[in-house]
Amino acid sequence: MREAVVDAKVAVAEVQEAVARTEREVGLERQRLADAERRGRLAAEIQDQETVTVAGRFATKHRERVGVLERKLVAQREELALAQRELDEMQTQLKSAERDRPAMEARRSMDEAGAAGAEMDLQDELLKADMDRAAREAAAARQLDELKKKMRKD
Repeated sequence: MREAVVDAKVAVAEVQEAVARTEREVGLERQRLADAERRGRLAAEIQDQETVTVAGRFATKHRERVGVLERKLVAQREELALAQRELDEMQTQLKSAERDRPAMEARRSMDEAGAAGAEMDLQDELLKADMDRAAREAAAARQLDELKKKMRKD
């Protein structure tokens, strides 16, 4: 499950990069469109019909390209939103699974011990897990205190 979350994070990052690239392309293409339109206007002012025609063709080409890129950007943003929702859902499931793991392990150990059909006292198992964790934390705290004392002496 963790690997799937990592893969989803990578996928989200890739889609974000693609969205950024497309946004840059849209900006460049809009600039090219504005340039072609400006050239057409300037050519019309000096009555250069050939340049007006060429500028018009380029403006049409760039206008179409802007339209395509804008539709692409909308689709990429929708894809990003979908990927982000899936990632959020996977992270929630992973957190839930990690939170429920002690109870699941207790159930599994009872099943393996042959007590599958018998009543299970999960509270005792959870209490044991909590006590074990508390003991580990206390041992770590003692070790930390010892290291601190040792560091002060040196």
